[in-house]
Amino acid sequence: MKRLGLSILLSLIALVVAGGIWISVSWQDVAAEPDFWEDEIIAFEAADAIAPPEKGLVLFTGSSSIRFWTSLTEDMEPLRVLNRGFGGAHMSHVVHNADRIIKPYAPRALVVYVGDNDIGSGKTPEVVEADFRQLLAKVRETLPEIPVYYLTIKASRLRWDLWPEMQKANERIRVIAAADPLVRILDVSSPMVELGAGEAPPPELFRFDGLHLSEEGYALWTEIVRPRLLAELGAG
Repeated sequence: MKRLGLSILLSLIALVVAGGIWISVSWQDVAAEPDFWEDEIIAFEAADAIAPPEKGLVLFTGSSSIRFWTSLTEDMEPLRVLNRGFGGAHMSHVVHNADRIIKPYAPRALVVYVGDNDIGSGKTPEVVEADFRQLLAKVRETLPEIPVYYLTIKASRLRWDLWPEMQKANERIRVIAAADPLVRILDVSSPMVELGAGEAPPPELFRFDGLHLSEEGYALWTEIVRPRLLAELGAG
C-alpha cells in the first residue's frame, strides 16, 4: 500500500511539473505571436491622433528596456526623441509593427533595443539576426537613408546564464554593421559586463527583478548613447 501511495504521489508530481512546462512553453508561443502587443500599438495610434508627434525625431523602439526609459526625453537633450518601446517585444514584433510605429514618424534616425526577450524565450542568435535583417529591409522600403542604431543586448542578472547566446546575437549584428555604414552599434552591454568583473553585472544597475534597468542603469546607457548620437546626428 505504501508503495502504491508513493507511486501515486510521484505521478502527481510528474503531472504538475509537466503541466508547468506546458504552461511555460504555451506562454512563450503565445507571446511570440506577431500581434501579441496589439493593444499597446493601438494605444500609440490613439495618442498620436490626439497629439501627433513631430516628424524627423530620433525614434527609439524595441522592448521594455526602451518602454521603461521614462527619462529618455530629458536624458537625450538637446536631441529631440520619441519613445515607442512596447511590451516585452521580440525583434519579430518590431518587424510586424514597423509600418505603424516607425514609418509614420519619418524619423531621422532609428535606435533599436530588442533581442533580449528573443533569446530569453529560446530563439537562437541566427533567428535574431534574420529578424533584424527583415527589420532593415522593412525600414528601407520608405526610409532608405536613415541610420539604424542597434543597442546591444544587455547582460542582466536574471538572464546571466544566457549571456553567451546574447553575445553571439550581438556579434551577428556587428557583422551586419561592419558591411553597412547605415547600421551602427551602440555597445551598452560591454560596460555592464566590465562592471561585473567576470560575474553578472552589479545589482544597482537593475530593478528588483534583476532584468529591467534602474535609474543607475539608464544613467550608464545615457553616458554611452547620448554623446554618440549628438556627435553623429547633431542636436537638431
